Amino acid sequence: MSAVSKRTDGVPANGQAIATICFGVFCLVLNDALAKWLTAHYGPLQIIFLRNLFALPMITVIALSLGGRASLRSSHMAVHAMRGLLMVVAGFAFFSGLKILPLAEATSLVFAAPIFITALSVPLLGESVGWRRWAAVSAGFLGVLIIVRPGAAAFQPASLFVVATAMFYALFMISARWVKRDENVWTMMFYVVLFPLLFSGMIVPFQWSGLALSHIPHLVGMAIFGTLGMTLIGHSFRLAPAAIVAPFDYTALLWASVIGWLVWGELPDAWTYAGAAVIIASGIYIVLRETRQRQESARSKSFRRCL
Repeated sequence: MSAVSKRTDGVPANGQAIATICFGVFCLVLNDALAKWLTAHYGPLQIIFLRNLFALPMITVIALSLGGRASLRSSHMAVHAMRGLLMVVAGFAFFSGLKILPLAEATSLVFAAPIFITALSVPLLGESVGWRRWAAVSAGFLGVLIIVRPGAAAFQPASLFVVATAMFYALFMISARWVKRDENVWTMMFYVVLFPLLFSGMIVPFQWSGLALSHIPHLVGMAIFGTLGMTLIGHSFRLAPAAIVAPFDYTALLWASVIGWLVWGELPDAWTYAGAAVIIASGIYIVLRETRQRQESARSKSFRRCL
């Protein structure tokens, strides 16, 4: 039965996957919008610490409910610790840039993460990348330059923080390959929250600002929307192939533009959208190309087994 014809609760699986990732992306943009609002009151590390402090109980309850105590155990603690550190660095860079940049511009630059993933997969995973995907990577970095415009009067040094975010997030995603596939997704989520909480907690006492009770709902909202967003996006890739689902990740730019305009009156310039279009096009091409490569590899292995 094909992915298109397969149904879940009477809804075509592909349609459900698309709806799932779109809602997940919307939740993550809400998470980012709340973070941007909080950067006016707290430092990046304090936001990271408090967000994970509120998120950890939720993740723990879900993990124990769905997988029992076994879901909190892992044989890859060193990898999880490294991934937690990458999340802290990525979060620090993103919130530092988000404090100054329009929400839509910051969102557009984070789209460079798949470009970094493809480029870094060669030295870190030993993967082979053909000239077509290298061309797409080059085009993606051109899109980044269009948005950042180094040397131009409109250049914002804060944009470099968000470009760094994309790179560290790419390293975070690549490092997931070093965890065995049989490890529960909730185990992964639990440590993605726990280790950033521990690492940021070591430094944040030296940078602590008094927490206003009126800001607690914003932090709880970050915990809820961030956790829900990551969970829904991950689930969408289980419902349908990446080639179908991944392009809808870029609906984040639409949500970021609308929220940025409604809340802060931000209107990104044409260069931001032009650069985003180049990054999105290159990202979609890389996803399609990698999907095709995997399909051809699977067919080749199946053919050899039949011989």
